[in-house]
Amino acid sequence: MGNSDLKGEVTDKYSLRGRVFNRIREDILNGKYKDHEELKEVAIGQELGVSRTPVREAFRQLELEGLIQIIPNKGAYVTGIKVKDIKDIYMIRSKLEGLCARWACENITKEQLEEMEEVIYLAEFHAARGHMEQMAELDNRFHTIMYEACNSKMLEHLLKDYHSYVWRVRQKTLSSNRGAVSNVEHKFIMEAIKENNPDKAEELANQHMINAYENMVDKGLLDMYE
Repeated sequence: MGNSDLKGEVTDKYSLRGRVFNRIREDILNGKYKDHEELKEVAIGQELGVSRTPVREAFRQLELEGLIQIIPNKGAYVTGIKVKDIKDIYMIRSKLEGLCARWACENITKEQLEEMEEVIYLAEFHAARGHMEQMAELDNRFHTIMYEACNSKMLEHLLKDYHSYVWRVRQKTLSSNRGAVSNVEHKFIMEAIKENNPDKAEELANQHMINAYENMVDKGLLDMYE
């Protein structure tokens, strides 16, 4: 997102405050800002081409999410995501993804199911060729389709947020052999949804998240959050 994107508020469906918030949150989650680093309103405002007001408002929202701490008369400091946070997110996601898969059995459209099948097929193609960047994008797309298919904007919003919080570690995970294994698990989840078997779909989606977390622990991928 460039400066012109942030200034083009009239044509953008998101508010200026929302876009500034999303940009700073993304920069925290992708590691641009390090743990305990001070975030300076003026510098960030200049970088994004906005005044201090939307930056200050974004800081307040980021504090509510636990990503920064605002210390009166001192400044705003990154708290970021810790190892325990990653574990908590995956345990929560395991329950929510299971519920999402269950509801997708009832609500998925023919078009969504066809796209899900295509995503899995493309992921198999790229996995065989070691195209890890495409694998990560397709992994995201599979989950996005399922979130949309559950037909609950509340659950969809929660899951998309959790998904973004762990993007850094997920990229590292999917660059290992976990990417191909993950796609096989996606295929089983899709087949359960296709069979309209909510119990099986929920169980598989739940286990999929637990497997992902255990793989991160086994590979030592959570060290970046220490």
